[in-house]
Amino acid sequence: MELIQSSEEQFTTIPDYPFSPNFVAIKDRDSGSDMRMHYVDEGRADHPLVLLLHGEPSWSFLYRKMIPLLVQAGYRVIAPDLIGFGKSDKILERDYYTYARHIEWMTDFVDRLGLTSINLFCQDWGGLIGLRLVAATPHLFASVVTSNTFLPTGADEPSEAFLKWQSFSQSVPEFPTGKIIQGATVSTLTEAEVYAYDAPYAEEAHKAGARQFPTLVPTSLDNPESENNQKAWEVLQTFTNPWLCLFGDSDPVTKGADQFIMKMVPGCQGQPHKIMEKGGHFIQEDCGPALVEMMVSWYRCF
Repeated sequence: MELIQSSEEQFTTIPDYPFSPNFVAIKDRDSGSDMRMHYVDEGRADHPLVLLLHGEPSWSFLYRKMIPLLVQAGYRVIAPDLIGFGKSDKILERDYYTYARHIEWMTDFVDRLGLTSINLFCQDWGGLIGLRLVAATPHLFASVVTSNTFLPTGADEPSEAFLKWQSFSQSVPEFPTGKIIQGATVSTLTEAEVYAYDAPYAEEAHKAGARQFPTLVPTSLDNPESENNQKAWEVLQTFTNPWLCLFGDSDPVTKGADQFIMKMVPGCQGQPHKIMEKGGHFIQEDCGPALVEMMVSWYRCF
């Protein structure tokens, strides 16, 4: 397994990201190697914890509009970069990235930081990973907010929008990370913001994790993680802690997933779920402050 680290020089010109870098060593079980996982950690350690998990092909920059507002509201905020993304270490072999390993790495992250009483916010692959953590260790999670995400088992036909995205991600000669983010938002990003999503990747080979993610989504029952996701749903159907769905009205990839979640998870009952207006797939870009307003108001109810 060959690892590379992004240089801080790649991030010196990105806008509105004043957060101090933090790193923790994550153990990869199969190789025995340590990998650096980067994370933002803002707010007082004794304040209630909000864990923000990003997806594909973004990084913690996606949460720059939400982190300061959550801290101002009295929360500690942790926003990690998944292995292969942002300022975290990147593995150059595509096949080494598996769904199961991503879950192992994030589990190790939570263990090493000793996180408990977690208020989880997850979007895109942040949900595919984060909801598996909730199912594995429900006692660690005080609440869950799902936004434009799902936990697929492969039992249902994937959406046409996802299949188009999957095909594009594997066939495009150069993976245009920043343009992908822009293509899935309602708002218009500045050139500097588009660059910020490209910044973690000094070379095309460094995008191995981003390239691999779309192929790992369970779209059939023979996917290696299909059975484990089915078992996770069995646990989530008993999860009674508060659970809120805040989905965007302009995301064709996850449209309707909120209805399934609300039906399956007991903790969703009686909650103020909302479809966010002008919310694209990367809803943090389009509705960041509005999401925080909804979350903080909701947190104060329990």
